[in-house]
Order: sequence, then structure tokens, then C-alpha cells
Amino acid sequence: MEKQKNAVGRRKEAVTRVFLSRGEGKITINDKDYKSYFPLVYLQNQVEQPLKAVEGADKFDIKINATGGGLKGQAEAAKLGIARALIETNPELRPTLKAAGLLKRDPRSVERKKPGKKKARKSFQFSKR
Repeated sequence: MEKQKNAVGRRKEAVTRVFLSRGEGKITINDKDYKSYFPLVYLQNQVEQPLKAVEGADKFDIKINATGGGLKGQAEAAKLGIARALIETNPELRPTLKAAGLLKRDPRSVERKKPGKKKARKSFQFSKR
């Protein structure tokens, strides 16, 4: 593999474009190191999860463009994007990533607000008299 592979990851309103190339394990998100972009350790772990599953943490350089949503959504979108990009580089990694549950797009998102309600399901306070 000489050129970079790319993939898209999505979660809630967040969309990440992942560019994967051979390297020594640098992960940058929006031109920042991922550890400074995601200050919380559990979000850093989300991003590292696909690389740990295939033991390729120091084999690839990853550049990610993240837009929309919040930090958690972007971290989980990056996780999916990295897993998809790894499969493009080597299709034999698919069973490993699938067994770890890293190829599933999480369909949960915010429910829309309904008319006559305060939020999606919460009602205004009811007064009998």
C-alpha cells in the first residue's frame, strides 16, 4: 500500500473523514494531536480502539477531519471511520473488527421535538384546577 485510504464515520450529528496512510502511529484530528483534541481519556480510548483490535497502533498515520456534533459523537465517528479505513487497507482484518463490534454504525440520535410538548416527550406541567 503506497497511497492513503479514506473512509467516513458518522455518529449522531458528527461526521468524520479519515485518511489512513503508512507511518509511525500519529493521529491528528483537525490538525491537532488527538490527545489535545480529546482531553478525556475515555474518548482517546474510543479513537485507539480499532488500532488496538488489529495491533496496528504504530503502523499507520491517521488524519481526521471532524465536523458537527459534540466531542463524544466525533470520537465515536472517528472510531467507525478508522475501522472502515483499516478494512480498505486489508480486507482480512474485517472478522477481527466485526467481532470487536467496531463496524456497526450507531443509529441512535436525538428524537425530534413534538408540537404541544416541551421536548420530544416531556409535557408541560398539568394542572387539574
